Amino acid sequence: MNIEGILVPIVTPFTADNKIDVVKLEQLVNEFIARKVTGIVACGTTGEYYSFSPEEREMVLKTIHKAAAGRCTLIAGISDMSTELAAKRAVEAKELGYDGLMLSAPPYSLPSQQGIIEHFEYVASKTDLPIIMYNFPARVGVAIEFETVEYLAKHPNIVGIKESTGNFSNALRMLQAKFENFEVVCGCDDQPLDFFFWGAKSWIAGAANVFPDEQVALYNAAKAKDWDKAKAILTSIYPALHSMESGDYNQKAKIGCLRGELSAGKVRLPLHNLSEQEAKEFLALLK
Repeated sequence: MNIEGILVPIVTPFTADNKIDVVKLEQLVNEFIARKVTGIVACGTTGEYYSFSPEEREMVLKTIHKAAAGRCTLIAGISDMSTELAAKRAVEAKELGYDGLMLSAPPYSLPSQQGIIEHFEYVASKTDLPIIMYNFPARVGVAIEFETVEYLAKHPNIVGIKESTGNFSNALRMLQAKFENFEVVCGCDDQPLDFFFWGAKSWIAGAANVFPDEQVALYNAAKAKDWDKAKAILTSIYPALHSMESGDYNQKAKIGCLRGELSAGKVRLPLHNLSEQEAKEFLALLK
């Protein structure tokens, strides 16, 4: 499974009556692939997976796979409050033809580090697909601590971690550890240069819905060690990235798709939609 480069945790477009817009979802997949992203993450946080019915989840996974299979890496987000259900989602993703999985610690239950270990080991025991762990304590309530990562990195099915704590010291410690056959993936939209400078090879970014061209160019510049160019690209998109990280991330990712060229519509409850003025102010940052 190739994860080197930019992977897009794709938004889920909805119609005016709050149904999944399959046509626009296919269009977005094709647009991202045309812009040379490495892969697409289906049913991630930016995709509002928590708002799906089982039928909608299957529809989204099938739509993305149909549009992208054989053209880029396909990863299915399988996070859930239930370890058992996450394992079932892993099996489903394999049946639908996905290349890999992304999984967080279970939210709300606040498991101990031992519970987190057993959560990942259980899911990994039910599939042979490679798993990228997702470390985002602001979302789930618990962090995957270094010692836990060190232990789980030895599992043959666990191949990486998307590091989204916002504390680069966590990422740097893991990058310095040089775990074998294990990638530390940038999961912070304002820190890609730090990750790439210290050896990270991929960036899973919700903001790639907005800036696919720029993020691919930034990655290529970093790969070529053209740090001045990479810094210039990040500087140019930083105001919008900062706005997204400051609040209403999903809403801005959807209205700002492809630098505002293709809105993915509104968000579902419990998220609220931006006011007309708020949307206008964000879109102005993209120009």
